[in-house]
Amino acid sequence: MSYQTLSCKITDNVAYVQFCRPDVHNAFNDTVIYEMTELFTELDKDKNLRAVVLTGEGKSFCAGADLNWMKRVITQSFEENLKESNALADLFAKIYHFRCPVIGRINGAAIGGGVGFVAVCDVAIAAENAKFSFSEVKIGLVPACIGPYVVKKIGEGKAREFFITGERMNGRKAFAVGLVNQCVADAELDDAVDALLNMIKSSGPEAVGVAKELVSSVPNMAEDEYKPFTAEMIAKLRISDEGQEGMNAFLQKRKPKWVED
Repeated sequence: MSYQTLSCKITDNVAYVQFCRPDVHNAFNDTVIYEMTELFTELDKDKNLRAVVLTGEGKSFCAGADLNWMKRVITQSFEENLKESNALADLFAKIYHFRCPVIGRINGAAIGGGVGFVAVCDVAIAAENAKFSFSEVKIGLVPACIGPYVVKKIGEGKAREFFITGERMNGRKAFAVGLVNQCVADAELDDAVDALLNMIKSSGPEAVGVAKELVSSVPNMAEDEYKPFTAEMIAKLRISDEGQEGMNAFLQKRKPKWVED
């Protein structure tokens, strides 16, 4: 897979995806949106994939919308803007619902829409010196497409505060408010990501995907919906090949087949 604005390398069943526009702090435009959508569509075909790691080349993660793209956007019609906004919203949904874990390696600034790529990751690990800001209000806009995922991450109260103020925060504060799952020293970022990947690989691949579905589905269900939904989910997993292997391995005090020696 070859792209203008991204790179992707698959190693040991993990896809390492990188924004590759360091000259503009990995800001995204319509090309990035199109290529990222195509990339995740292709990655979904790789049934051996265990995880995706998303990061940025250079010193930034993703500094939001590209300025040159914005110059064009302000001259576009409502219909043209709506088409591109829908494409961005679809991309965030595709990453959020991706069948295996998406890990955010937040190596630097994540600003405006760039925070959206943090919020749709299942687990985000940030360097201490990374910077975060919902800066849209500073130019008369709002974090619209990323809003649903940010609210899920940090809750309505904090989202109200940061959407309104546009306050800039470091990695430690982003961790404190729940925007990222871990905050580590910059030099420890790769080790933290590797440790997380090892934990993920020790779990059943099918179970991990179903766990994602469980977490995203149940909060939107009423009791008469989630009771049969969850009962059926666990019953299916118990009789699945993976569930049978996992339970037998546990009872026999051995490693399941999906764990590498």
